[in-house]
Amino acid sequence: MAQRNRVRNFANKLKDKASLIAASLSFNRHVSSIHVHVIRATTHALAATPSESTIAAVLNVGRGRQQQFQRACIDALMERLHRTRSASVAMKCLFTLHNVVVKGPMTLKDQLSYYPSYGGHNFLNLSTFRDDSDVESVELSSWVRWYAVVIEQCLTVSRILGYYLHLSLNEQDHNTHERKASFFRLSNADLLYKIEGLILFVEQVSLVPESLHLQRKDLVYEVVKLVREDYRSAQHEILLRIQELGKRIEDLDVGELNELVGYLQRLEESKEKLLLLFVNKIKYNGFWDLVKEIKKKGLEMKKEIEGKWLTVVTSKNTELTRSTNPFLEPGQIVLVPPLRIFTFELEVRCFMIEVET
Repeated sequence: MAQRNRVRNFANKLKDKASLIAASLSFNRHVSSIHVHVIRATTHALAATPSESTIAAVLNVGRGRQQQFQRACIDALMERLHRTRSASVAMKCLFTLHNVVVKGPMTLKDQLSYYPSYGGHNFLNLSTFRDDSDVESVELSSWVRWYAVVIEQCLTVSRILGYYLHLSLNEQDHNTHERKASFFRLSNADLLYKIEGLILFVEQVSLVPESLHLQRKDLVYEVVKLVREDYRSAQHEILLRIQELGKRIEDLDVGELNELVGYLQRLEESKEKLLLLFVNKIKYNGFWDLVKEIKKKGLEMKKEIEGKWLTVVTSKNTELTRSTNPFLEPGQIVLVPPLRIFTFELEVRCFMIEVET
């Protein structure tokens, strides 16, 4: 087994060197430089996590003023990602793309966000990726599939929010007061729509593979570290919005309360796996307590409104109709005559009016 691993590692090094030679032979010097830096950042060696300088080199070649160079950078990463059968190369490609979202210039981020046609669900197309080289590669493949969907969902929620999810926490804290004030102008529907998008991202993060022991690998550790920062940003965004809805809780209708309680329930169901993934490395600052509190208030308001629904019972056929009546006590039942009596009285009155005229 050890001999087989040595042979495979040697073959992978030859592949990387051959790819570097082929990339350097391009007639376009700038495009050639882009491909070389991409290959250096995405080698086959699982133990070698791309260094900050290697990632920075990829981002720098994508900072060119000409749009064709920015597109070439994303195209090179995508081509490397979709051609490889190696889980370690695929993981490094995704890690580099994630760094584009986090640290890259806005023009480079936009090239990724709109690739190939406005991004969206499964645009990285890795849902069936699998490297069967050995047991570790099979396990790492599940992380590749998970990571690809996390990045896809990160870009999707960024479009929903209208800005990229990954912001530095210092920027968030600096703008928190101003952003809270801006939420006052948003409708309940808009707040709920964005909460749903954020929770979809959190749910995807929580669907982490069972092989958590792979976090001992430097590459997987760095991936989880980067995802953790995105999760912290999403948590902050959710917090601001449920705080605003908490202030409006008495003004929400039953449909809105159902949505809010349902979203918070889904969020709580993700909690256990998130704690396992991040091993308490995130300061929650009362986040889960607030989620529990707002959910409880939502359920109480929903129960109170439903308790005031008017139950109408006809004397012949047992038909139930509900409507909100603020003057009734919760659970009070009001009996009304059958509909045919009202119809008969209306016909008599109409007849009397015609006779008088």
